[in-house]
Amino acid sequence: MVDSPALSPRPNPPGAGPKTTTSKIMSINPKAKAVAILNTADKPIAMSADTTPSNGTADLAEQMNDDVRNQFVSGAKLGEGTYAIVYAGHYRHDPTRLVAIKKIKLNTTLKDGIAPDAIREIKHLSELSHPNIIQLHAIFSTKEQNISLVLEHLPLGDLEGLWKNHSISYGTPDIKSWASMLAQAVWFCHENFVLHRDIKGNNVLIAADGTLKLADFGLARSFADASRKMTCNVITRFYRPPELLLGCEHYGGKVDIWSTGIVIAELVLRDWFLPSNTDAEQLLAITQVFGTPTEETWPGVSTLKLAAILGASTRPQPMDYWRTKFSMLGPDGIDLLRSMLIMDPNKRFSARQVLEHRYWTSAPRPTKKEDLPKQGGGPAKVGEDLKRRAGELPSSGRGDKVARKLDFGSMR
Repeated sequence: MVDSPALSPRPNPPGAGPKTTTSKIMSINPKAKAVAILNTADKPIAMSADTTPSNGTADLAEQMNDDVRNQFVSGAKLGEGTYAIVYAGHYRHDPTRLVAIKKIKLNTTLKDGIAPDAIREIKHLSELSHPNIIQLHAIFSTKEQNISLVLEHLPLGDLEGLWKNHSISYGTPDIKSWASMLAQAVWFCHENFVLHRDIKGNNVLIAADGTLKLADFGLARSFADASRKMTCNVITRFYRPPELLLGCEHYGGKVDIWSTGIVIAELVLRDWFLPSNTDAEQLLAITQVFGTPTEETWPGVSTLKLAAILGASTRPQPMDYWRTKFSMLGPDGIDLLRSMLIMDPNKRFSARQVLEHRYWTSAPRPTKKEDLPKQGGGPAKVGEDLKRRAGELPSSGRGDKVARKLDFGSMR
């Protein structure tokens, strides 16, 4: 199988993370884990086990943390949510290199004092490096035990805000460009055995040069072990695939493909594609378009634990429905979209199949990212986009410990 021209760059080797010297540091002192494994600064701090006395590990972790924190200057507060405060910032040595500093609030009622979604975000962003995934520059903690994530500055809002802004006009080549960048981000995650599990328009942010960046990995998890059960209560409802609505607990990358297809459909419609108020309504909205699944169309559907909630039998919408509603995509684009939105996940396209589809090489060519329509997100929008995840309360008096061990296991 030949590689699609859209596949770029190559994925990280499975299990590989950023260019840090974390393995030696972790072997010295597990309490350095939070800082060491996630430090993706320009000049990683190199440590050597044979030159560091074992009784100096606390000072070592503290010095590492200070070195990372001092690389950045924090500025005005951009936004605050239940779980995080977002500040403007920049590199100390280069004020033109802007960043967003996301200060995760400490919650003493939680294990590690940090919400599970924040731990997931830290873990997976530290392992993924791709032009279409938000970059985690560094991470550090304060003496008050707050963890701060230094993230890429993405000032132009998100895809949902863009299609909702009807003062912005865009066409078929623009949609192809946005869809391509999102599809490449999803492909890269899956090649590195990471499920995003919350792909939606307002989790796809826009950089100053027009590049799309997949963000908010608070529900992400590894899916290398196919036998392990996972929760079906993930993915924002409008973007949740039918297998999760029916209670499936063994799934893979196809759940992200469904969500990606919905995002592309909303770009075309400039409206919600499958809105609902409840999970039952969501399943009804899906079956009204795609028909009620049967054992003939979806082998095994009747064995899913919530299959009994399927309503009366409905037929799928005819091809004319797709040609009318999604004419902007053209025949190849419609074929791709329908392949991403097949109800049976075993028949639904994989991320690689998406990028190998003829749609990407058919006319018209996608718009260059620098020529894409843009909206002015502004500082407040940066804060709004990034503040939604993580968790904090006032310090519990543990200010003498700079770095805390985070448990990355047991994430469903």
